Amino acid sequence: MKYDVVVVGARIGGSTASLFASKKGLDVLMIEKNQEIGTPVQCAEATSSSTFQTLEMEPSPKYVCSEIKGADVYAPDGTHGHLEGGYAEGFILERKIFDKHLAIESAKVGTDIMVKTRVKDLIRRDGKVCGLVATHMGHTLEIEADVVIAADGIESQVARKAGLKTQQTPSTLCSCAQYEMVGVDYDPHYLQFYFGREIAPGGYVWVFPKGDGVANVGVGVRSDTKTAYSFLRKFTANMDATPVELNIGGVPVQGPADKTYTDGLMVVGDAAGQVEPFTGGGIHVTAHCARIAGEVAVEAIEKDDTSRGFLKNYQKLWKKEVGKDLKESLKYRKIMDQLSDEEMNILAKFLKDQDLESISKMSMLGFVREYPQFLKLLKEIL
Repeated sequence: MKYDVVVVGARIGGSTASLFASKKGLDVLMIEKNQEIGTPVQCAEATSSSTFQTLEMEPSPKYVCSEIKGADVYAPDGTHGHLEGGYAEGFILERKIFDKHLAIESAKVGTDIMVKTRVKDLIRRDGKVCGLVATHMGHTLEIEADVVIAADGIESQVARKAGLKTQQTPSTLCSCAQYEMVGVDYDPHYLQFYFGREIAPGGYVWVFPKGDGVANVGVGVRSDTKTAYSFLRKFTANMDATPVELNIGGVPVQGPADKTYTDGLMVVGDAAGQVEPFTGGGIHVTAHCARIAGEVAVEAIEKDDTSRGFLKNYQKLWKKEVGKDLKESLKYRKIMDQLSDEEMNILAKFLKDQDLESISKMSMLGFVREYPQFLKLLKEIL
């Protein structure tokens, strides 16, 4: 078997890279280890409108559960802040449908797809990745390719086999557990976030409404003592709602890998750590970076140069376009890590009375005079 590009993983990263490579006429194969694309879900399913701008698609009611207009944020003592529009706007997706839809769109423009297919090894010649060995329904296949794109998640074996340092550790991951629940009485157009070391140390609890009384209720934590699932059970214990699905997984929150390319190979999405470290959101970032990877693959093959020297353009482009946002997000996550619950409460009370778009210098100076422990934090933010 011989292709221009082989993409490993058929979720958002893999399907987006395949879509944009196939659109330009490349011969693309996308392989997926599971027997069905889109399952199991390992995501809170929220994304911004920028995802659809990147994909050049209009959001469809086929896979959009609810349109989000804003968010409510709760400090440990219950102090409540409300965000309307802007960054808090977006959509809740049904990922089981959306991921398959994206793969179907990629197939429509020419991508070949093989499910129930696992990578066993990479094919190399003179140190360059030029394909892979896979197993499919008991058969071993050698698939040659000019470019391999690894979109195989946080446990990416493909990137590691290529010699890239993309390994995650317990300290770089946020452990997550989520129920899809029925009977959740929340406004379907607003997200809910809850912070506090007692309910979600090193992370937060989320309630993302999907409409008709259904919502994703989840927790992300960084804890050495208790599991994310135990915090989820505790938070939902008094909710008059019924879980119909449980998903458990990890999210990389340490920022992207230092190097996301090598000779003949590029890495995208969770496999590359392309996730916002503060929120743990990755759909829009993954789609953006995966499109770049697909388009760089097109250029590389057109120029007959799939060396690391050319594929480094992929990293240059994604860093230029989303790298600054990811750095800022990591900075805010590290700042948040330093705050005690009491400090979160104080900060929440201050921010609640402010117009976040135009906080005055006088109000900040007055706040720092009253709470000098926040001076270092404000310097880091500003």
